[in-house]
Amino acid sequence: MTQANAQSQRDILVTSALPYANGPIHLGHLLEYIQTDIWVRYQNMRGHNCVYVCADDAHGTAIMLRAEREGITSEALIDRINAEHREDFGGFLIHFDNYYSTHSSENQDFSNHIYEQLKKNGHIATRQITQSYDPEKKMFLADRFIKGTCPKCKSEDQYGDNCEVCGATYTPAELINPRSAVSGATPIEKESEHYFFRLPEFADFLQKWTRSGTLQPQVANKLAEWLDAGLQEWDISRDAPYFGFEIPDAPGKYFYVWLDAPIGYLASFKNLCDRREDLDFDTFWKPDSQAEVYHFIGKDIINFHALFWPSMLHSAGYRTPSAVYAHGFITVNGKKMSKSRGTFIMARTYLDHLNPEYLRYYFATKLTSNVDDMDLNLEDFAQRVNSDLIGKVVNIASRSAGFITNMFDGELGHVTENVKMTEFIHAGKEIGEHYENREFGRAMRRIMELADIANQYFDEKQPWQLPKKIALAGNDVEQEAHNWQLGDPENLRSELHAICTNAINMFRLLMTYLAPILPQTAQASEAFLNAPLNWNERANLLEGHTINKFKPLMSRVEMKQIDQMLEASKEEMPAATGQPAPSTKEKASDPIADEIEFNDFAKVDLRVVEIVKAEHVEGADKLLRLTLSLGDGERNVFAGIKSAYAPEDLQGRLTVMVANLKPRKMKFGMSEGMVLAAGPGGKDIFILSPDTGAKPGQRVM
Repeated sequence: MTQANAQSQRDILVTSALPYANGPIHLGHLLEYIQTDIWVRYQNMRGHNCVYVCADDAHGTAIMLRAEREGITSEALIDRINAEHREDFGGFLIHFDNYYSTHSSENQDFSNHIYEQLKKNGHIATRQITQSYDPEKKMFLADRFIKGTCPKCKSEDQYGDNCEVCGATYTPAELINPRSAVSGATPIEKESEHYFFRLPEFADFLQKWTRSGTLQPQVANKLAEWLDAGLQEWDISRDAPYFGFEIPDAPGKYFYVWLDAPIGYLASFKNLCDRREDLDFDTFWKPDSQAEVYHFIGKDIINFHALFWPSMLHSAGYRTPSAVYAHGFITVNGKKMSKSRGTFIMARTYLDHLNPEYLRYYFATKLTSNVDDMDLNLEDFAQRVNSDLIGKVVNIASRSAGFITNMFDGELGHVTENVKMTEFIHAGKEIGEHYENREFGRAMRRIMELADIANQYFDEKQPWQLPKKIALAGNDVEQEAHNWQLGDPENLRSELHAICTNAINMFRLLMTYLAPILPQTAQASEAFLNAPLNWNERANLLEGHTINKFKPLMSRVEMKQIDQMLEASKEEMPAATGQPAPSTKEKASDPIADEIEFNDFAKVDLRVVEIVKAEHVEGADKLLRLTLSLGDGERNVFAGIKSAYAPEDLQGRLTVMVANLKPRKMKFGMSEGMVLAAGPGGKDIFILSPDTGAKPGQRVM
């Protein structure tokens, strides 16, 4: 890679919204991280110092409750989710310079410091507020943790402030028969003191900042409406119990995620700076910094990133972002992602069936600098990938390489199509501008126009005809009779050599322009070309250069792969993402079984057991092999809980098993009982955990 000179090299810090550490990454998330990664890769390819950091948003009530349900600590849960997120992002070739967690010492230090600066500057207020309170769980309840009957259409088991059936809006207090989704208790109203950031005091600052070019016009116009209507103070606190950082001078009060989550950007970058000598935190974050800082986020949280966050930074003595880039939502086949249709697709499910670069390219073809929603039409997805990447780009290399390898010992000749090559080289300026402006769709269209030119050139020259002509022209018997038609063998060889050399150089330029989108294929192309894909030195063509034997770079998308992915998605229910436990609507499809006599139940011998060992089962998609201690002996049990638990998270835990179930011979061995678990399946499986004090071997009655 050629570095930009010191004068033109830019220092750039890029962040994306922090995913919540309570569930897996899905395609809706990936729209953001893929486009950010593309932009970062382009900047680095041009020689700029572009750093990309992110982190898990690892605090909150939902995480605390899920960890409690799983019988593990909140720390153990967020560590496991962090590892899963890293794996998913890595699978989609998203490269973070640092992927961190808001549950870190750096995050706590910045949270405390910024809070103290805001308080010192008079921008923190306190007042009593009234909230719903769970008297059994002894905790305040967010709206999403209160369920009841819709006051308008009378649909049962509605959460929060919006009815999924009729669309009516209401306050949780207006629900008929409201109850806590945590304990089932009827909530009561209770007062507590909360801490607020005085956002209205920044109205004048925000009027100027939001119109300074930092936001897309559509976003600036929307924020203008909110500013005109008047801003509200921003609640930055929550009451215990809460998983997070306690406010320094307020025992039992915790920073709400909307304060310490954005600080996660600072913390992640600080952690990176402490490990890299070439990075200085203050260079990027001091008020007069000449470095560039960009946030890529969804339009649903724009009010936070473009109102609260810059105001808080400004008050605390830090610079504000150079720009905030918002994007729209994703639909699949024209509709909101749906579990029943199989279109609520997890990152891991996609990776199990399809090449990640297919999705990167398809997203790129549709991305603009506007705040537009995007549809992932799966038939169009397959057709476009096959047509553009396989049929156009890769096709150029595969059709040319064999001639160079077989007839010229892998050595390229001289470029002869100088006019076409000049067009390809000069197109890089236009394509680069599209990348810079996040007009990825326009960049892809220009690249495919060039690919069409390359394929048309190859088809017109028909190089596949020349080896036969060369062979005939070189035959002693037929040479005299046919030379007048066939031409001189050496001239024919030179012509073939030049055509394929031209085509290979065209391919190299196309892959250079596609490298931010297709990093894996770009790397394989560099191996084939035996040369780097260098944007800044793209005018240096390959002549008299030895290439390696061509190996297939991509395979076609088959609709059966997509169908299999959709089927797998129907079976794979996504894990909780901060939502309360499933409503009883889900239970309707699994009604209570017929009544039995007590003597029938007494036949079932339920025992407390300790999981002394848990391991993957080779060849099994859903099973874990558990070694269970009953106190006086051990049992081997296969359990279909692989989608919800990592083996290392189970070892040492207590659970409950059916001890007198007749051993069953299974494909992978003998299963000597059954562990008990609840939930619909997929990631939402929860093994039963006895209360503290229970011992292995004790009977459950």
